[in-house]
Amino acid sequence: MNRVVETLHGILDPELGLDIVDLGLVYEITILDRDVEIKMTLTSMGCPVGPAMLSGAKRAVEMGVRGVRSCTVTLVWEPAWSHELLSPSARAAMGW
Repeated sequence: MNRVVETLHGILDPELGLDIVDLGLVYEITILDRDVEIKMTLTSMGCPVGPAMLSGAKRAVEMGVRGVRSCTVTLVWEPAWSHELLSPSARAAMGW
């Protein structure tokens, strides 16, 4: 699990310049055998870079985490993302 989270820290939201974990976009990670399922959201439904972030997360885990056979990334909208989900470091980077 730690290696998956570490890998996801490398996926940046190019509009905000912060990674998807610190932004609070990753809601759940499930590992069953060698298959990983990630449930994540976006900061808004109209996020123009959303598809690239989802495919980037999938590709990064499949290629960057040893032993992973497959990764499925599911986009969810509940609960809705809010600023309260930001990590302390993301809050500091955004000046909050």
